[in-house]
Parts: sequence; C-alpha cells; structure tokens
Amino acid sequence: MRIFNTLTRNKEEFKPVTPGKAGIYVCGPTVYDFIHIGNARPMIVFDTLRRYLEYRGYEVNYVSNFTDVDDKIIRRAQEEGVEASEISERFIKECKTDMEALNVRPATVHPQATKEIPDMIEMVQQLIDQGHAYCVNGTVYFRTRSFDGYGKLSHKNIDDLESGHRDEAHRLKVSGEDEKEDPLDFVLWKPKKEGEPFWKSPWSEGRPGWHLECSVMSRKYIGGTLDIHAGGEDLIFPHHENEIAQSEAANNQTFSNYWMHNGFLKIDNEKMSKSLGNFFTVRDICGKYDPQVIRFFMLSAQYRSPLNFSDQLVETAKISLERILNGAEKLEGIVAKNNGKELSDAEKKLLTEELPGYVEKFNAAMDDDLNTADAISAIFELVRFTNASTDTETSSTFAKALYDTLFTLSDTVLGIHLTRSAAEISDDEVAKIEALIAERTAAKKEKNFARADEIRNQLSDMGIVIEDTREGVKWKKA
Repeated sequence: MRIFNTLTRNKEEFKPVTPGKAGIYVCGPTVYDFIHIGNARPMIVFDTLRRYLEYRGYEVNYVSNFTDVDDKIIRRAQEEGVEASEISERFIKECKTDMEALNVRPATVHPQATKEIPDMIEMVQQLIDQGHAYCVNGTVYFRTRSFDGYGKLSHKNIDDLESGHRDEAHRLKVSGEDEKEDPLDFVLWKPKKEGEPFWKSPWSEGRPGWHLECSVMSRKYIGGTLDIHAGGEDLIFPHHENEIAQSEAANNQTFSNYWMHNGFLKIDNEKMSKSLGNFFTVRDICGKYDPQVIRFFMLSAQYRSPLNFSDQLVETAKISLERILNGAEKLEGIVAKNNGKELSDAEKKLLTEELPGYVEKFNAAMDDDLNTADAISAIFELVRFTNASTDTETSSTFAKALYDTLFTLSDTVLGIHLTRSAAEISDDEVAKIEALIAERTAAKKEKNFARADEIRNQLSDMGIVIEDTREGVKWKKA
C-alpha cells in the first residue's frame, strides 16, 4: 500500500514499525456539542483505512481520543450551571451514538484527556529537564527554537513564522502580557482561572495545553513512534506541528512515520459556519438521510480532495448506492430461493477467471493512497458483472460466492451495509405496505387495472417503490 505522506509530500510504500501490525492515532473531537458533518469525514475515512489494513491482514491498534477539557466545554458548562465533566460525558455518549449510526467502529482505545493528566505532567517535566520548556508564573511554554525540525510537517520556515507573529508580540509587550521568551513558543500547561476545572502540578493548579494531550495519549497507547498519525488538514499547523516538536524533543525518536490528512468539507461550496446558517450536525443530517448514504457520499471522493456537501450531491449518492443495494438484493433472492443446482462449468469459469479481476481492481485502488472513489467504481463494475451473470437458472452456490465478495468489499472494508436501514420503516408500516401490495395483486388478477394503478400511486405517495418481477412483487423505500 502506498500512502501520501504530508511530511514528505510524496506517496510512500507503507512499512510499519512492527511487521504485520499498524499503530494509528487519529485526533478526535472536542466534546462540547453534537459532532458536525465536518467531524464525520475523518471519522469515516480513517475508519475505512483501519478496515482495509485489517482486510489485508494487519493487526491494527487504532487510537482516537476525546478532548474532554477545553475552553468551549468550560464555557458551555458555565452557561448551563453544571460541571465541565457533565458536558463532556454527555457529548462523548452522543458522539458514540452518531459514530455507530455511520458504522464507524469503536477505536481500540478512546482515551480521554482528563484521565491521562499524570502522564502529561510527567512529559512536561521531562521537557523542562531537557531544556525544551520553561515556566513563567505557573505557565509552562515549549521553547520552539530548541527543536531544530520545527515547521517540517507544514513546510513552513520558522523565520517566516516569527515575522508573522511580530504584531502580536509587540501588542503583548506593550500591554505587559509578554511572558514568552519567543513569540512562537506554545503552552504546555496553563494555570486555572476562576471556576475552571484544575489539577495540581509542580508549576500551578491548572490544566494541560491541547497539543500536549495527543502527544501523551499516543505515546501511552501506541508507543514512541506511530505508524500513522491522521486527522483533518486544518490540524497540520499548529496542532500536529506542535505535537511533533514536543514528542520528538521528549522521546528523541521519530514521532510518526506517516501523516495522513483529509481535505476540507464545504457546504454548497461555502465554508461551514453558524453565521452562514449552513452548520449541520451529524444528527441533523441523519434525520434527513440514511446514515449509510452519508458514509457512501463521504467515500465517493478520494480523502485528500476537497468535498462539497449539498442536497443534490447527496441525492446523487443515494441513487448510486441503490444500484449496489439492488444488485445485492438480487443475489440474496437467488440464495434464499436455494434451487439446489450444482455449480455449472460456466459458473466455475466465471468465479475463477472473471471475479478475481474485480477484487484486484478494488485492492489496487485502495492500495493507491486509499482511493475509495476508484474502489467504489470497481464495486459498480462488480455489480454489473453479477447482474449480467445471474438469472432464474443461476445456482444458489454461484450467487452466494458473488454476494460474499460484494459483502466483503462493500460492507467489511468500506463499511457500507448491503441492507437498507430497518429503522426506516416500522412493523406497522410494513404490514400496511404488504396488505396494499396483496390488494393490488388481487386487483390485477381481476383485471381491475384502475384500482391497481391507484394502489401503486398510493404506495408511491408513501415513499415506496414497487417492482413486478418473475419472483413476485418487490418493494423498497424510495
């Protein structure tokens, strides 16, 4: 597998630290509200990376954190008059609910910042002892210029960065707020403010800086060198840049061998923001669309490409996904019928000579920097092949072999279910639909075509599409 490494700006062959194993760290959300649709993209993309590596035989240690102490969490807690921990625990639970809806598997470990404070204090002290950090009035800063490689991930020159901070440095100096040795130095530990949660440390009662949290949690749960560190491209600078500086300074070894970053998500070609009224939570969107349509939509573009979210594009994704689901449904119907026929010579030839080519095309796409767009194209080709290769005379053994292959690529690897969401239709609705279909069948037998058409239109108004086949009437949610 070749991965585009943000650090080198090249596609590189994936070679893990330990053969057969992969340690992946993905920056998770700050839990002060429901996750938004932008949060969903890295969750889905890197869940798919994990699934693919497991499919290829790797043992994956997948770590994704929850930032559960932050200014936004504290502010919301103060607004509601509750403890910050109540806010974070509430929205960790809600986040997990949304992740489950999107078929994002739980991480091997979901560490929480507040539960790792002792290890954070230990790393800060380690950096102070090594001369990479210093304390001023209870605040501990990382001495950025003590780390020679600063800027290597974002490809920024440290002198250019400093010139960009001159106005801010001048403002702080004039106001008397300037405590840093250098404007580029960043916070590792900060003293508490009135009403904020805090932990005791050698420097002050306070809490860790955001950048520090991921360095400590990734080291604890994966090790000194990660195989892959991933997240949205908005995290490249300063978050991931600062992680590298403090981790490599403390550990004296490469922090991560590969860096993967997904592209931005826009809403109707605009940046998502509450002020524009185009800020959507995953909960909002999943109330409008099946979560599997959202997952399919997110994977329909290569992860590094910018992705535009709009109703029209999601509707297109919905129609495309239907083609796959219909193909799977046809195969399931043949398997369920179980005609007991033996594999024919023609079917054996198709399984040995034709089918592997579609799997190889899928694997080649995924091996090329997780190109899920081309992988989905390979699945469409597979569905066309299965449709053309099966009919009422097809053996159930052949149909099952095709279905199992389609299931592995779509469901196991891409995380896209081959069955429609059962939650979309209640048992009462199913009973009503099937009663109407039975009435329509009877009307057609009696040549009462006007009534049959009325029932079809009634079902259509209910959002139900029916199809007359040789096996009987089939129906599905539109």
